[in-house]
Amino acid sequence: MMRKKRVLVVGGTGYLGQHVLQGFSEIQATSPCDLAFTHHSNPPPPALLTAFPHLLSFHLDLKTGQGFQAISQTFGPPDVVINCAALSVPRACEMDPATSMSVNVPSSLVNWLLSLEGSNSLLIHLSTDQVYEGVKSFYKEDDETVPVNVYGKSKVAAEQFISEKCSNFAILRSSIIFGPQTVSPVPKSLPIQWIDGVLSKGNTSEFFHDEFRCPVYVKDVVAAVLALSKRWISDGKQTKLLLNVGGPDRVSRLQMAETVADIRGYNPSLIKSVSASSVDRGVKSPADISMDITKLVQTLDVTPTSFRDGVRWTLSTEVKS
Repeated sequence: MMRKKRVLVVGGTGYLGQHVLQGFSEIQATSPCDLAFTHHSNPPPPALLTAFPHLLSFHLDLKTGQGFQAISQTFGPPDVVINCAALSVPRACEMDPATSMSVNVPSSLVNWLLSLEGSNSLLIHLSTDQVYEGVKSFYKEDDETVPVNVYGKSKVAAEQFISEKCSNFAILRSSIIFGPQTVSPVPKSLPIQWIDGVLSKGNTSEFFHDEFRCPVYVKDVVAAVLALSKRWISDGKQTKLLLNVGGPDRVSRLQMAETVADIRGYNPSLIKSVSASSVDRGVKSPADISMDITKLVQTLDVTPTSFRDGVRWTLSTEVKS
């Protein structure tokens, strides 16, 4: 009998990591695989272990590589690795560039994969739209990367490292990821829930009208990860892919807030339009890093959710929960 394929989610307790684990768990009946995940700062939350009782979990320090040996011995060489782990708060990266580089450039992960004898694995690595300079709309994958902050620079360095070292990889340049809360709620504020919380109090709030992104619904990111994993597991053809992973809509923070207000029925006069230059965030932020997602749609045959529908589904899930 053929052994089940092994899938390892690095950073499985984070927001995207938990959604990826959920995605793989939901397809076990049709595409069974052995699934494991790593965690770093805290032990896996009980709610996560209860939701996915059959999963193996491993403590892992990406800076030192401590924990890979246990994965090799207990789980075995993975067929697919999804790297969701990152230091992704731009301001924190700006304050500590060395830590940002050591976590965001997954050198210990890649070197471990290269050390596994006879192993042939696909690395799916989450990058960011912040690799782009932000001086035009709808960046394509082959546009020059000119990051304006340390976070973006660390992600460009990661992309270069992976491209040079790995035989098989898919780098996903993700925009702002939004959607419902995770099985075990994450402490960081989620974009739509944060906007909803602010507006629900009835206080006037400021939103930037001149910074543009293509926010992507979390389940669309998971769909891309699942499509890449299934394809690799079924045919094992050499994969060297770079994909923009965004939603179909270019929106400002102001438009994001207006969408939430419209769906919830909040008073639109609560939303005050301001320029991004009016606030010092302690980090330079690119003005327009909207992305062209033609390659994503054509390569993986996925149709990303419109921003409005994603917000509607996110808010309806929050009401139910």
